[in-house]
Amino acid sequence: MKYAVFGAGGVGGYLGARLADAGHDVHLIARGDHLEALRTDGLCLESVAGDTTVDLPATDDPTDIGPCDYVLFCVKSYDTRDAAGDLEPLLEDGTAVVSFQNGVDNEQWLAEEIGDERVVGGVAYIFSTIGEPGVVEHTGGPARFVYGELDGRRTERIEALDDALTDCEGVDAVLADDVRVELWRKFAFICAQAGMTAATRLLVGEIRDVDASWEMYRRLLEEVCTVARAEGVDLPDGLVDEWLEFARELDPEMSSSLQYDLTHGKPMELDALHGSVVRHAADCGVDVPMNEAVHAILRPWADRNQ
Repeated sequence: MKYAVFGAGGVGGYLGARLADAGHDVHLIARGDHLEALRTDGLCLESVAGDTTVDLPATDDPTDIGPCDYVLFCVKSYDTRDAAGDLEPLLEDGTAVVSFQNGVDNEQWLAEEIGDERVVGGVAYIFSTIGEPGVVEHTGGPARFVYGELDGRRTERIEALDDALTDCEGVDAVLADDVRVELWRKFAFICAQAGMTAATRLLVGEIRDVDASWEMYRRLLEEVCTVARAEGVDLPDGLVDEWLEFARELDPEMSSSLQYDLTHGKPMELDALHGSVVRHAADCGVDVPMNEAVHAILRPWADRNQ
């Protein structure tokens, strides 16, 4: 099958390399110095699950690639709307655009541009980033990718994607029964982990050591779960405690991409995280004071970095 990886960074680059090693036709879409390195030296994956280097076609122009079976859509959430407008050359009847992004709004934003029928939801659990141009570093996490049709159907295309990802070495592939549950499940954790590490500009170990801060971490989780349930998302009981236990076991040096972007002057995904919680909460009449506080604290930084 033919794949385009739209945004060949930490998540997209990892998936692209693993699919290429499994024998699939993979094309990378990137930009800047990273694109130039991909063109000259190939994609180097340095992974705790095994290293690989693949020489794949790379471009910043989707028209160079043409129609694909799957587009793995891995851009930052603040680029979703603009990038969605560039997808047309990659699409044909049956093309699936699979979003592996942070947040719970990207699928809707994509659908508004290319139609509901083309969009597949996805969640990535992996700690990976661009270490230097042309090099993706996978430093930890389960490399677990969860995906599914937004309406829950087991279509031929989603089962074919499941087969392909299941066959990839270094990929824990999961076809979800309800991908919307999975999107909100991860969203709750991201808002707590990213919100607290970015707002304090500290690592998770230091946050765990302060009772008041650890309580705020919990309340951020609880608020997102409350909003999800108010919108009819059937999150499992005990999810807050499950994520707290997971966070207790994290390396104390862990932070978040939101904190990294804040401290390095880069655009931030705040609008797709805590900004989104605030919007969804207002729509369904739920109070989310902890998420409002994080949003208010980080909003000036997000505006400055933008």
